[in-house]
Amino acid sequence: MNKSALKYGFFLGCVIPNRYPMIERSIRDVFEELNIELIDLAGASCCPAPGVFRSFHILTWLVIAARNLSLSEELKVSPVTGCNGCYGTLRDVWYDLEHDPQLKMKVNEELRKIGKSYTGKYEPKHVVQVLYQDLGLDYLKDYIKYKFSDLKVAVHYGCHIIKPSIKRPWNKEYESPTFLDELVELTGAKSIDYKDKYLCCGAGGALRSGFNEVAADFTKEKLINIRKAKADIIITCCPFCQLQFDLGQKEVSNIFRDEIKKPFTIPVIYITQLIGLSMGIDPNRLGLIKNHNIKDVSPFISLDPFLKLIKKQLI
Repeated sequence: MNKSALKYGFFLGCVIPNRYPMIERSIRDVFEELNIELIDLAGASCCPAPGVFRSFHILTWLVIAARNLSLSEELKVSPVTGCNGCYGTLRDVWYDLEHDPQLKMKVNEELRKIGKSYTGKYEPKHVVQVLYQDLGLDYLKDYIKYKFSDLKVAVHYGCHIIKPSIKRPWNKEYESPTFLDELVELTGAKSIDYKDKYLCCGAGGALRSGFNEVAADFTKEKLINIRKAKADIIITCCPFCQLQFDLGQKEVSNIFRDEIKKPFTIPVIYITQLIGLSMGIDPNRLGLIKNHNIKDVSPFISLDPFLKLIKKQLI
């Protein structure tokens, strides 16, 4: 395959444009540097969120997701998203409809009411899947210009990118996956092991919205383990996980201040921000430098310690 001819329909979802536009910028810049075309999906809606819509009305969840998939099909490209939740919905619906012809027919009956149809010809993908599988490590290596000589990274996969395993493309890599670690280590950084590495961030399934203190308790356990492992940064591949570790660190430090003693201040960075920096892309464009004093907007945890550290380590 001619990788320079790769094209995808860019499915943004909700959290990236509303809370983490720097993630969108970093994905666009990295893909542009890799000669991959991202085509915006005009009219795309919420995926819809797997932990909310699917819990209340499965057909509604299926139809809305199939409509989003049809937008990419009209462009004759696979949709790609940088959100684990969006990936979970789009891929689960794609898989379910391709394995249940009657359900697919029922969904298309609904879509015909708005002049749409779903075929299932184009596989929904995650940004990480494109980087790791469609391009591959050998291809990416040629784009790495700078390496971090002493950067300890705590990788967080999140739930929807690896489960349910039967609906994911990682073959046997679903109990202890390494694909995200391998992408991190392309930059020269060290992906460190830590206790309960594959534990949920705590935000999923509407837990953050409905029972925030319970969600924060999950996050607290992960943060304690990450701090014990002496990680310099946390790497995510999902904006909702990013929110839970970013804003969530402040919440955990407040709710559990008597237990943890010292507040958490671990910088949280999206995978394409790290890769983009290693590729030589301006950190301002990647959203790694906060050029304003607006309160209560991301990033909530300062990235300055990370930026100071890498200035000494770029080789």
